[in-house]
Amino acid sequence: MFGACADCAAGRCAPPRQRSRRLFTGLLAATGAASIMPAWAREGVDVGPKSKFAGFVPAEQLEQAGGQQYAQMMQQAAQQRALAPMDHPQAQRLRFIAQRIIPFSYAWNDRARQWKWEVNLLGSPELNAFCMPGGKIAFYYGILEKLKLEDDEVAAIMGHEVAHALREHARERVGKSTATNVVVELGSALLGLGNLGRYAAGLGAQLVNLRFSRDDESEADLVGIELAARAGYDPAAAVRLWEKMMTASKGAPPQWLSTHPTNTTRIRDIQANLPKVEGLYARAPKPPQRFPEAPPLKTQARSG
Repeated sequence: MFGACADCAAGRCAPPRQRSRRLFTGLLAATGAASIMPAWAREGVDVGPKSKFAGFVPAEQLEQAGGQQYAQMMQQAAQQRALAPMDHPQAQRLRFIAQRIIPFSYAWNDRARQWKWEVNLLGSPELNAFCMPGGKIAFYYGILEKLKLEDDEVAAIMGHEVAHALREHARERVGKSTATNVVVELGSALLGLGNLGRYAAGLGAQLVNLRFSRDDESEADLVGIELAARAGYDPAAAVRLWEKMMTASKGAPPQWLSTHPTNTTRIRDIQANLPKVEGLYARAPKPPQRFPEAPPLKTQARSG
């Protein structure tokens, strides 16, 4: 069932009954959820302020670049018949969950109100998902199928990926890289180290980025469980998710060589923060619809 025209990449190929509900144009109608936010504003996780390095890069510029790259990826996927059509059951599942999460993103980043949110499903066996700056979300079929994800676990992933965009981690990394490059060039010139100085300093910058990326991942985990909880999905599902990831990623490198925290570290940190969001989940309206797990990709491909 994968395979769509290039127009699907732009979200123009919706079934007739869905055309009036083009991707997430109805999100602003969820005023009931949004109106609850002020009462909950001080309840939930605490991840501190955003990094000042994000200020080195205009948000509009990065969001525009992210949108262009995303559209290009979706167009290529459509040409390769690897983009799920709008009526694909798992694509509808992802959009349903996103529609519940997105209204709660505004409290974390007011720019999210202006984003043209998109969600797509790619017919790839990879265990991967992402959300680009500007609210461009994609899930790879492999992560749904191989991990046999339930809706609450899908919400944990989606909340995590959306959190990266809300906290502007990509913007922060680009800003930090820009600042580092300026310092490296100045230092090499002043000390007369030439290429050797650039190489040594460049290695140091990589180590800084590794630690920085782990911090981003940990922050996204926490913001993600809060978003899921507010949307009515069990935040404890994030623990089950990373237990599954732990099984799927045996033989992974040690934490100090990875850009991500180890799964055991993530699970411990999530568990420590669950009490902060359990009240949010208890009060949140629960999803009126639940979706079945993703069937094997080959079965879907034969039926299409």
